[in-house]
Amino acid sequence: MALKMRDVCSLHYPNNLSKIESHEKEFQILKFGSIKGYGKKDLRVISASASGSNNSKSIDTINGKKINGVHVEEYPHLGKMGNVVIDKSTELGASSSNHSYLLGNFVDDRFVYRQSFVIRSYEIGPDKTATMETIMNLLQETALNHVANSGVGSNGFGATREMSLRKLIWVVTRIHIQVEQYSCWGDVVEIDTWVDAAGKNGMRRDWIIRDSTTKNIITKATSTWVIMNRETRRLSKIPEQVKAEVQPFYINRFAIPSAQIDSEKIEKLNDETAQIISSGLAPRWSDMDANQHVNNVKYIGWILESVPINVLEDCNLMSLTLEYRRECRLSNVLQSMTSLREIETATSDENGGISGTECTHLIRMEADRAEVVRARSIWQHKQ
Repeated sequence: MALKMRDVCSLHYPNNLSKIESHEKEFQILKFGSIKGYGKKDLRVISASASGSNNSKSIDTINGKKINGVHVEEYPHLGKMGNVVIDKSTELGASSSNHSYLLGNFVDDRFVYRQSFVIRSYEIGPDKTATMETIMNLLQETALNHVANSGVGSNGFGATREMSLRKLIWVVTRIHIQVEQYSCWGDVVEIDTWVDAAGKNGMRRDWIIRDSTTKNIITKATSTWVIMNRETRRLSKIPEQVKAEVQPFYINRFAIPSAQIDSEKIEKLNDETAQIISSGLAPRWSDMDANQHVNNVKYIGWILESVPINVLEDCNLMSLTLEYRRECRLSNVLQSMTSLREIETATSDENGGISGTECTHLIRMEADRAEVVRARSIWQHKQ
């Protein structure tokens, strides 16, 4: 049975764990308010010096599972709920500014970075399962933490030290996601990510998401990234110094076999071929990221603005491919365009294929019609 976040009560964390000095007492007890049925609870913060090298328990697990770095310990005299123990140690050699609750761990000879997350109530949709935006956000978070804890990260948004010196940033050009099963509120997922070269001047990043209970792979994703100058906003070749930083992490492994990747050309929609057009979509300040443009995840919401409500209600989004053509800034106003056609999404015994819908999408500038994102989505009717 999947671990539920409601089993952990409402946790209150200290504002800044980095201010806890190692010379302070081994335990600092921060009192909760009274919780009906459990009375007073303690939040125990263990400093790095107190964690002990012989501690066999993971520093960021709940009942043996890693949950966003928070470790819930079961003490017999406190009953099932136990206490929350947050360990300050940085087991991956990351800087002291990175708290342990931000970290995952490296596996497979440090080529693969692994991190686990609990699906929270605000990350689910009307059907009580994680949304595609949630999945994309978790993929992005894992990728950024991979860089931050690899030893080559800088203060940039996923940039290496050599990239930051040259005012360079990573930008995604294409991402393809395949979903087998959506997680529910409270489920725990385990995400693996790794990188490899993509041609001479690109990098491929792949992910797999597992259900932490069954260990079944429920989502696969692959993406292509290139480098852009932060000031000129022009694409750049990967400098040799940057290649030297990232190449030791390259591994020739694929989350999705090449034959199964959606690599077909996505047709450009226009006013005649689009069946639905939604206009007046304006980026908000909260849609911007640290690279001073609209975050790549935000486009999914705009794409869904032009998907018919019956598709959203009656179907599951099983596959999504996005091709990013240009940046979108705060001052831009966008249009979302969609065309649909019925397809068979899978083979189902003697009954033939399972009916579904393929959508072609375009996000474009409303003023000059310049395309921003092309996309294709595959929807399968709920059984």
